[in-house]
Amino acid sequence: MELYGLIGKSLKHSFSREYFKQKFAEEKIDADYRFYEMDELVDLQNLFASEPELKGLNVTIPYKRAVLHQLDELSDTAEITGSVNVIKAYRKNGKTVLKGFNTDAIAFEASIHPLIKKRNNLRALILGSGGAAHSVAYVLRKRGIYFYFVSRKPQKVETMTYHWITEQTIKEFKLIINTTPMGTFPKVDEKPEIPYSELTSEHILYDLIYNPPETSFLKEGKNRGAQIKNGYEMLKIQAEESWKIWQSKKGTINEHNHFRLW
Repeated sequence: MELYGLIGKSLKHSFSREYFKQKFAEEKIDADYRFYEMDELVDLQNLFASEPELKGLNVTIPYKRAVLHQLDELSDTAEITGSVNVIKAYRKNGKTVLKGFNTDAIAFEASIHPLIKKRNNLRALILGSGGAAHSVAYVLRKRGIYFYFVSRKPQKVETMTYHWITEQTIKEFKLIINTTPMGTFPKVDEKPEIPYSELTSEHILYDLIYNPPETSFLKEGKNRGAQIKNGYEMLKIQAEESWKIWQSKKGTINEHNHFRLW
């Protein structure tokens, strides 16, 4: 039996195990999917060595960037975004090689495309600055959408703090994407601090969270007529892309055309 899993700090909210277990049962695949919850990132080579059946991992908050220094190889998209959410282990010259991939970007672009395909001159706010935020930024750059990261501790030129977001900012930036864990089960009453009163039917609110299906962030948008979407479709797409990687010889996938960062 092959083994796959998810590493992260808190995994109670995740549907990944349920998703893959159902997939394995429906397709009669002899495999299992486990959670590896950890307060600090462990040595991944030791983890794979201790679990000989382990063939691949998904990676979630807060380790999507932290895993980079432990990997032997990176896909193009993972290298450009500096974010990994899929790890594949394969043997090469008698050694276990760990290769990192980013399927978040593929999944996010596919999921958000129906919301933005007919919108011109969109400007976006990316709430958060972690691995998922950089995957979102990759897609927005590719689409030519001007954006700012929003972080509690801005450290880059293209980053603002929440206190800098004014009513005028919300009027100008019609696409707002939450990549933070705020509002995730069980802390469902939490939401990013932005001027929600200025949201209108012209706004699009996208939340990478999928549990609960409608976060407080999305409810604020819905109550003001904005288009809203959660991250469940993105989860499904990135999960299927993960499976393709794990089942390929060395984890080859058809990644999007990529480009240099600013």
